[in-house]
Amino acid sequence: MSHLVVRGRRINWTLVLVLGYLFYLLLGAMVFQLLEKQAEAQSRDQFQLEKLKFLQNYTCLDKQALEQFVQVILEAWEKGVNPEGNSTNPSNWDFSNSFFFAGTVVTTIGYGNLAPSTVAGQVFCVFYALFGVPLNLAFLNQLGKGLNAHLITLERWVHKPGRARVVQTLALSLFLSAGTLLFLVFPPMIFSYVEGWSYGEGFYFTFITLSTIGFGDYVVGTDPNKHYISMYRSLAAIWIVFGLAWLALVFNLGADLMEKFLQLKWHKPGTAEEAITKMEDDPDQPRIHIPS
Repeated sequence: MSHLVVRGRRINWTLVLVLGYLFYLLLGAMVFQLLEKQAEAQSRDQFQLEKLKFLQNYTCLDKQALEQFVQVILEAWEKGVNPEGNSTNPSNWDFSNSFFFAGTVVTTIGYGNLAPSTVAGQVFCVFYALFGVPLNLAFLNQLGKGLNAHLITLERWVHKPGRARVVQTLALSLFLSAGTLLFLVFPPMIFSYVEGWSYGEGFYFTFITLSTIGFGDYVVGTDPNKHYISMYRSLAAIWIVFGLAWLALVFNLGADLMEKFLQLKWHKPGTAEEAITKMEDDPDQPRIHIPS
């Protein structure tokens, strides 16, 4: 059984981790409630006020007719139809948008702003995800192996006393800084320019997307008043795939650092030694596993 060692005393770390996890969820719930509940109430009151003003301006309508029209708008939105604009809006299911949607399926992002509405499309989506999600995980894992293989090769090339750790630190710093610029810093600038968002909104979309949270409140290429290049969303899907691989490695590295910080020790005879030996003997085995 694994334990947490604190001042020489052995404590079941699994219990500590579970309690810490629950505490983190409770903390998040309290903070989100504090930040968002009042804003939600204000938005709800504002919406009701706007409906009353609309009925006062258009006396030929009654409240029931307005509620029915609102329901029609909600149903259209749920089916991926943007209520803004007119029937000449670009299709949500042209090849570029369909390619982007396929990427959100296999990466499990699932923005929620678009989904198949036909029975055939829903059935195909289930089986497509059934095979696509494992394929995506295998692809991301292979990318992780490639990155780790380069790091291992670099370490062996400079395998000299006192120098390997320095090179490893520099390589890790380069990996983090280059990835941060390529996947988190520069893309929000592009999205801000194309979509008309602020940089903060672009950064928010970038992180929520690459972490596969995918709320769907911000999605690229959905504004009917803008004219996008045909490959815009397809290029965004490719960026997402490679960004997922990088951020997954970063998250896994953060988990490893957190375990070391908490001094988590696995008391299983031979396990650590065997894992280290296997890692050194097999350069293709990634040192940072992408979580599945």
